[in-house]
Amino acid sequence: MAATETPEAKELSLVNKVELRIALTDSDTKLESILNTYLPPLLLKLASDHSSVRNKVISICQHINTRIKSPHVRLPVGDLLKQYKENNNALIRHFDILYIQQGLDRLPILKRLDLLPLLINGIRKNFLESSRHAANIFNMLLKILHSLTLPSRGSADDMNLRQHLGLSERVEDAQFAASWIGRLILFAPHLSDKRVPGLDAEEYSFLQLYDRKDTWQPGVAGGMNLVETKVVAVRFLASGAFTDTERFLPALFASSDPNSRLADIGDDILKRAIPAVSLEDEEVLNRLFRVYLGTRGTGGSLPARAPLQTKILSLLCKSKRATSYTTENIQIVKEGLTSSDQEGVSSSVTAIQGLEASKLRTQIFVYTNWLARVSDSADIGIIALSLVAQLRTYIESQGWPTYQEETTGQDNHAISLRSLGYESIGILARAYPTRLVLDEQLDLLRWLFDSLAADSAGREVGLSIEQALSSVLGAFGGELGAEFEMSLEGLLLHNMQRQPGDSEGSDMKISRNTQFTAIRFANRCLPFRNISARWMNVLAISQGTNDRREILEEGRKGLDPYWYRMLNPAKAKVEHGGALQISKYDFPDFVALVGQFFGKDSVWSTGRSPNDPVPMVNAYGPAVMFCRNVLLTEGLSDDTPVVDSEWERQLEVRVTSDEQARLKIRTYLHTLAVDNEASIALKTLFQAALNGLLVPDSKTAASCATCLLQLCSLSPNSMVGALALHTQVLQGPIMSSDTILREKSSRIFGILGSHDNCPQGVLRSVMGDFNGKSKDWRDAIGSQFLQAHGAMLAITYYWSRRAFRTRAASAAEDQTNVRAIVDLRLEILSLSHDKTLLDAAITSITELSLSGLMAPKWLSPTHSASSIISKLVEYAEKGNENAVKALGSFAMQCEEDFTEGAIFKQIITALFKLHNVRDPAIQFAIGEALGFAATGWQSKSLIAALDIEGSPPPSASRVNALSSILDQLMEECKTTKPALRQASAIWLLCLVQFCGHLPSIQGRLRDCQIAFKGFLTDRDSLNQETASRGLSLVYEKGDRELKDDLIRDLVGSFTGSAAHMSGTISGETQLFEPGALPTGDGSITTYKDIMSLAAEVGNPSLVYKFMSLAANNAIWSSRAAFGRFGLTNIFNDSSVDGYLAQNPKLYPALFRYRFDPNTNVRNSMNEIWTALVREPTATIDQYFDTIMRDLLKNILGKEWRTRQACCAAIADLVQSRPAAKYEKYIGEIWTLTFKVCDDIKESVRTAAMALARVLVGILTRGLEAGDSSSRSAAAMLENVLPFLLSPSGLESPAKDVQAFSLSALLQIIKKSNRTTLRPFVPELIGRLILLLSSLEPEGIEYIRLRADQYGVTEQQIDDARLSGVRGSPMLEAIERCLDFLDDASMQALRGPLENAITTGLGLPSRVGGSRVLVSLSTRNNFIFRPHANHFLRLARKQVLDRNDTISVSYSVACGHLARLASDDELLRLIDSCRKLYFDSDDERYRVVAGEIVFAMSKYATDRFSALAAEILPFVFLAKHDSYDRAKTVFQDTWNETVGGSRTVLLYMQEIIQLSLQYLNSPRWSLKHTAAFTIADSINATGDEISDSIAQTIWPGIEKAMDGKAWEGKEKILQAFVRFVSAKNIVTGDGGKQAQFQKIMLRESKRNNQAYRPYALACLADYVESRESIDLATEVYEITGPIIEDSLAAPDEMDLDMQSETRSSKTMYEIASSIKSSNAVVRSEEILANAQAALLRSINPHSQTDEDLCSSLSRALSLTARTFAENGSRKVHNAIFEAEKSLFEKLQRALPRPLSEPLATVLIKFVQTLFESSDLVEQTRIKAAEAALALAPLTSTHERMKAQLMDGINSARTQERSMTVQQSLDRVQRAISHG
Repeated sequence: MAATETPEAKELSLVNKVELRIALTDSDTKLESILNTYLPPLLLKLASDHSSVRNKVISICQHINTRIKSPHVRLPVGDLLKQYKENNNALIRHFDILYIQQGLDRLPILKRLDLLPLLINGIRKNFLESSRHAANIFNMLLKILHSLTLPSRGSADDMNLRQHLGLSERVEDAQFAASWIGRLILFAPHLSDKRVPGLDAEEYSFLQLYDRKDTWQPGVAGGMNLVETKVVAVRFLASGAFTDTERFLPALFASSDPNSRLADIGDDILKRAIPAVSLEDEEVLNRLFRVYLGTRGTGGSLPARAPLQTKILSLLCKSKRATSYTTENIQIVKEGLTSSDQEGVSSSVTAIQGLEASKLRTQIFVYTNWLARVSDSADIGIIALSLVAQLRTYIESQGWPTYQEETTGQDNHAISLRSLGYESIGILARAYPTRLVLDEQLDLLRWLFDSLAADSAGREVGLSIEQALSSVLGAFGGELGAEFEMSLEGLLLHNMQRQPGDSEGSDMKISRNTQFTAIRFANRCLPFRNISARWMNVLAISQGTNDRREILEEGRKGLDPYWYRMLNPAKAKVEHGGALQISKYDFPDFVALVGQFFGKDSVWSTGRSPNDPVPMVNAYGPAVMFCRNVLLTEGLSDDTPVVDSEWERQLEVRVTSDEQARLKIRTYLHTLAVDNEASIALKTLFQAALNGLLVPDSKTAASCATCLLQLCSLSPNSMVGALALHTQVLQGPIMSSDTILREKSSRIFGILGSHDNCPQGVLRSVMGDFNGKSKDWRDAIGSQFLQAHGAMLAITYYWSRRAFRTRAASAAEDQTNVRAIVDLRLEILSLSHDKTLLDAAITSITELSLSGLMAPKWLSPTHSASSIISKLVEYAEKGNENAVKALGSFAMQCEEDFTEGAIFKQIITALFKLHNVRDPAIQFAIGEALGFAATGWQSKSLIAALDIEGSPPPSASRVNALSSILDQLMEECKTTKPALRQASAIWLLCLVQFCGHLPSIQGRLRDCQIAFKGFLTDRDSLNQETASRGLSLVYEKGDRELKDDLIRDLVGSFTGSAAHMSGTISGETQLFEPGALPTGDGSITTYKDIMSLAAEVGNPSLVYKFMSLAANNAIWSSRAAFGRFGLTNIFNDSSVDGYLAQNPKLYPALFRYRFDPNTNVRNSMNEIWTALVREPTATIDQYFDTIMRDLLKNILGKEWRTRQACCAAIADLVQSRPAAKYEKYIGEIWTLTFKVCDDIKESVRTAAMALARVLVGILTRGLEAGDSSSRSAAAMLENVLPFLLSPSGLESPAKDVQAFSLSALLQIIKKSNRTTLRPFVPELIGRLILLLSSLEPEGIEYIRLRADQYGVTEQQIDDARLSGVRGSPMLEAIERCLDFLDDASMQALRGPLENAITTGLGLPSRVGGSRVLVSLSTRNNFIFRPHANHFLRLARKQVLDRNDTISVSYSVACGHLARLASDDELLRLIDSCRKLYFDSDDERYRVVAGEIVFAMSKYATDRFSALAAEILPFVFLAKHDSYDRAKTVFQDTWNETVGGSRTVLLYMQEIIQLSLQYLNSPRWSLKHTAAFTIADSINATGDEISDSIAQTIWPGIEKAMDGKAWEGKEKILQAFVRFVSAKNIVTGDGGKQAQFQKIMLRESKRNNQAYRPYALACLADYVESRESIDLATEVYEITGPIIEDSLAAPDEMDLDMQSETRSSKTMYEIASSIKSSNAVVRSEEILANAQAALLRSINPHSQTDEDLCSSLSRALSLTARTFAENGSRKVHNAIFEAEKSLFEKLQRALPRPLSEPLATVLIKFVQTLFESSDLVEQTRIKAAEAALALAPLTSTHERMKAQLMDGINSARTQERSMTVQQSLDRVQRAISHG
């Protein structure tokens, strides 16, 4: 039968057997054993091919499900999980998962942890096979993580964790787990939507276990706490199980989580993961963009939350590749900037408001700027238009141009974002100008200008708009199209005319000036030839100096071609004939320019009336001068000066002194004159300049005069003739008060008035006027002198220019007039003392002599030539240049005659004698005068003197005059007289320069060269410069053959091949100035020194070289001479190379001399170096070590010059060279540098500090550079840091060195990256902490010790010191170092930090150590946690410092460290605080304990809360300390941590036990504190006290009440009364009641005067609460004597009042008076409280009528007596209040009607109520209230009723107070209705 059994039957049989075994189990243990064996194989039968078998297994599983509901049945989870991983059958996997889920939570923790590798291995594959199953596996993985204790990071176990979990081989599983941990961080349960930010619907379902609602409900079986799960998952992520690449994205998500626990861990992981991740990786970027934007759609993910988006953008700003995601980038900007009120927006920005939205939008702008800067041209072309449109929309949505202020309090953020928007637009426009800027519509540019003009958002936004426009400005560079240029002109002109306050349309009010920006655009965008742009420059200049100065300066730059080129540097240079040819630099067209500036449609139209005021007068002169410059430039064409900073001056010089240039301009003006349009423009400019002469502004008038004079002197007669018609208008400027204007106007008058077109009638009238003013010079006063000066000059220039035009024939016809003019000038010269008139006379002599009108033969007898010469010499000796020129001009008309007595001879001799005048300007004037005296009009110095068209007039003939003068001059050049020698050099220079073209000079050029060469050796710098210029002129004037001869001769003299030196040489002959050529031990000065230096170098041939150098020392000092004669080529021959190759020792010396402090030596040696060394870089590299060793040897030399030069030379040597080159010297360099920093010579110290800065700069640049530089920098750090931290650096006594070392160290730390600096961080932190004190000013401690003398406290000084430490840059550097720590360096830091904390002496170092502990606890808590216990123990010792500031600082550190410390260490900290408080006699220690506990409550709140049972009872006790400081800090702690009084009830047992412990303390302060604590505990219980609490409190309060009275015990007594007055206590145990009564009566009997008032008051309250006990007799026995004694005592108040009547008191008497006053108050309180206790002790409930009457009578007797004998308001009030209480008790207790004896007693009480009428209002009210309480008792006794009514009526009649009347009325009504 078995043989015939089918497979199906076999399988069923096996399954049935298993079922039977399961069914037969009768206990959970047996069931567990069976399932462990058979459940996995049973489930395998679900893969059977037979449905009957599968169904049977399923039915068995259903039975099993019912049996395993007990939590004690453990399932074979491991086998099931292994089976799941190895089996692919879906049904088997389904049941496996079901039983794994059920059994997981039942496993012990260790077995559960064993499943972790099995769970995580293959999870990626499981997900691909079934996401639902994978979701369950991942969920189980998360559950296990809750039980996983991770090893310390960086430990061996942590490093092996990845291998242990099998993730090293299965990287895909690690990636999957990390990825889903990241998704878990983003996950948040959502009731209505399965989409959350960052997750799509499928991912949401995965984490929610596909709609299993209890997945994240911790209260449900199998549910988990989401927040805690995220925390443990992120911690698992931080372990060694994952790589940095895998951690990156999850860490990014965690770092932006709102939960700080997650964010802290995420930040820490992210900092370490970022370096390992490439942000150029496409997969990383895709995921970042996907999370940021979401995937949208029905099942897609929402965009990430704003904080995460902000983080992602900050990372994208580091990725170049991210810029290629154009679509995504557009979407980011669009959604990020779209307002939340716009429809159809799905951005996450719309869901948030406030700070997060502002941060995100700020980051969006940063990202936009990144896109603009980094994107490829193709990508920026795609996104730029869209981004700019979005930015504009965003700005306009805020209100544009009028800004709509926010009403939500976020206005500042909105304005900042608006500013960023403008800036981003500018950057984008610059990046893609083609479509955004350079469109002909100028839409964006126009919008930006409108924004600048009218945006009302404030100054910050205005600056951003200007910055945006500056960015746009950079987009302009090339040529602009004609239409675009025209559009831009219009826009800029419009903005030049805008003014604040103007309105353009209804919605645009101009609020800012746009002129500066507009003129900048005009100068940089429009070509120089653009006339509208130049007109805008004129408009800018017209602003003057009253408005913004920058507008004026920008306008001037636009009219200067040099500045225009500086503003618009050429991008592509095209060389043509050696000149730069760029069309943008072309000058404007002259004709069009004049038409724009002065045409008929211009504001300066020349057709306007001369009487009309000139608009924009400030700009008129510059406009005229610019037109003139353009005209002259066109005239010179290709011969214009090089456009540089001196361009305009060079143009001026060219026009006035260059004959060829003047000829060119004359020719060009002739050409213009025949061209109709050009001639009109030229005439217009003439007229404009003439009009400018008439304006009142002297500066403008002078500019126009200069222009007009130049134009008139160069223009053809036809053009001048047109202007001559207006000669009469010059009369005003000629008579002005401005000297320059008078002179130039007079000269113009001479040119125009002498022209034939000048109207003769007008001329005669004007000349008559001038003659009259000239002749009246004797009678002139004030301004008449000036008018006479102008008139004389005008007459002179008229007759001289007339002579120029008509020659001698015409002049002879007017000899009479001319002689009269000459006589008048000579008369003034002889007689006048006015400088102005003398100048006019001398100028007239010059001009008349030049024109031939003043010659010796025409002089009148009254004025001889000799007298004229002597007068002119007299003025010349006083420094009058015009007098010198007048001598030369007068000599032109004298016949050549060198005989003694001849006039010509006299003049030449006089000129030579003027060499003693020390003014070089006079000597140059003499040189010119000698030139034209010897050559007449042939001298080039007279080029500008001929200012009319035509040839110069004739002068006396000359044959040998120039040769004779030159002979004499050559002799003078050999003189040794310094003054004559200098004058001779200058004169010779002038002759060569102005007469060098004449044969007499040409033939003697070689002699001139020799003469000039002789001056080169002079030590006078002017002589050297003159000789240098003379040699260059000699070279220029000669022909080719002469030039060659001169070169050979000069080279021979330089190289010593020919003996040209005069004199002899001896060993002591001084060849150099001392120090001019320093060596290591001194300086070369004599021939002997040269020989010694040559011997030192080892080459005697150096003697000849240095002799040559000595002979031509001036060459080295004069750059001009050197540059002229090509000495570089002389020295760069092969022989020199051979010489230097044999003498390498010369290189170090030469290199050092190049940096000599002496300017002449430095310049000389630089030139020698340049001449000798063809390739400086290669030479220095070749001899680097030699040079460096020489410099290091001499840096500490004897001569300060040498030390200073070495510092500068080393600085130059190490720059621009790799660190490897000088790495071996770096230590020595630093050492020597710091030594020289303390040099005695200030300039040497300065040079050393400069060297040190160079070294630091090199180091910091290396630290900022790439890997190779970083390695070199790290090597340098090993040498540099020890020096900076050594006694030679930060600890140096030299303050400069100390300050520099600190600055250098801070720079190094700031610039270093974590990799480079990390090895040095531990030592750095320790040293920096210690150095905090050493850098504190020394006087601080002195002031602190004498704080009282300065009116401050020690604590105030310490607070200031603490503030200084917190703001110290050194502490900032320490914080940066802390950021570089990792696990290894943290371990290394432990020792240095402990040493710094324990050995630091000053307050800054001690406080700095505590700040470091705080930073480590907060910012580096992950790596610091393993060390927290150690440093907490260390900090506990530091809190005991005697300085309160230090103690508090370390208390705070303890609070922060408590966050990370273990529970055991935390308990030890609490225990130490207890010991400090309870075991120390020093009050300070109690404060320290409080500070520590307060810091724990504030900075480690969670840890504090966890140990509240240990801490809060102690805090509650300590907050009752008698020492105020301790009490305050514990009170603050209690307030910080406790929400209400119910906390006291929670810890009542612990509080009372702690208090009882110290009630027996021998220290009174602790005993009192414990008593106060018990009292406060009672106050916190409320009106009802439970029996359990009462039993807890009673021993404590009973113990606290023991003993005699002490200050503050009244609080204990009051709490005792409160305790025994509680409802359940009052009716409690009788035995206890007796104890209560005993204690109360005992305390009431105490005689302590301060304590007695409180004791009696408490007695009153006590008896009030005891209705069942009659204590009237006992109370009477206590209070009766007290009342009797009080009434029997003398009236202390009266005694005190009497003492006050004395006129004067001693201090003792004043103190006694105060004491007496206090005694009176206390006596009143005792009496008042005694009366109250007595009255309240009467208890109607427990007394018979007889006893009640007796008690009332006793009380009445004392009360009546008190009323009679004591008038205290306080006492009366107390009695009435007590009576009111008594009467109310009587109402409740007495039967009706009243007995007669009782009524009789009460009637007596009625009588006392209103016996006195002088009570105060408040007391009368209380009496009425007592009567009101008594009124109901009168209803049954008519006599008492009548008595009370009579008293009320009587009081009512006498009462004036409305309030009291109303009270009495209520009593009346009560009696009546009774």
